[in-house]
Amino acid sequence: MSDVPPDLESLKLLTLVAELGSLGQAAERMRISQPAASKRLSMLERRLGLPLAERGTRGSALTTEGKAVCHWSERVLAEAGNLMAGVAALRDARTHDLRLASSMTLAESYLPGWVAELQRQTPGLQLSLKVTNSEQVATLAARHEISIGFIEAPTVPAGLSSRTVATDRLAVVVARSHPWARRRQPVQLTELADTPLVVREHGSGTRETLDRIFATAGLKPVPPLMVLEVNAAVRRAAAAGIAPAVLSAATVVDDLALGHLVEVRLAEADLHRRLRAVWPKSHPLPAAAEALLRIARRAKPSD
Repeated sequence: MSDVPPDLESLKLLTLVAELGSLGQAAERMRISQPAASKRLSMLERRLGLPLAERGTRGSALTTEGKAVCHWSERVLAEAGNLMAGVAALRDARTHDLRLASSMTLAESYLPGWVAELQRQTPGLQLSLKVTNSEQVATLAARHEISIGFIEAPTVPAGLSSRTVATDRLAVVVARSHPWARRRQPVQLTELADTPLVVREHGSGTRETLDRIFATAGLKPVPPLMVLEVNAAVRRAAAAGIAPAVLSAATVVDDLALGHLVEVRLAEADLHRRLRAVWPKSHPLPAAAEALLRIARRAKPSD
């Protein structure tokens, strides 16, 4: 028995034996010979001073002690994965000082001003920006593939830290020729739920917020008439009279001013939402991301 911690490959072998129920299959998965795997497992047992697996003609099964060690091993391997992801992020940072991802609404209406101010404060700063939907931004943050992300979803996935950077409001918009454009009375939420809409895709913060508004009211909306992945395409479809749309008020300001769209009042529904910055709880924000977060919170427009 040794006090020196076992190597990660041996711990991985143990978890594969538990998963596959076979030392041979575990060896094949790790691309080593079965005798080499058997030797490695025996060395692990001697190092820990515990019987970890019972080998038989029908396969291998972990002992009670082996199951406990396997459980701890999974946690060690997960942390090792986080370590390597963090190292990869640090390597990337040598090429880009700041790696960002943003939902489409934030990228269109908020982020340009924040980034411009950051670059004025930090001349020579290099950054990259990926624009996608809120669900994908959160995934990139969880994988440590970005320094900081910006989402408009009503909830924050587990494992991410968050900070509110702005408030936003959804707007129901229609073409000037649509009957709702001439209504004096607000549209009821039930009426909106019963109307086929032009909407963003699942995974977008706007779609998730709208779905939650309906669910909170106990309403099941009819299927959308059209699903589009770009705000501009949703605006054009609504302006063409295809169907009403629900978008961030910040993204339709110009269309409303030019008369391409008309905003419709909606009764008995709170369409406000919070826009958030997100990053992994286990990964501290780099200085440039902290500076961007401060800029965003100072700007923090209210609707």
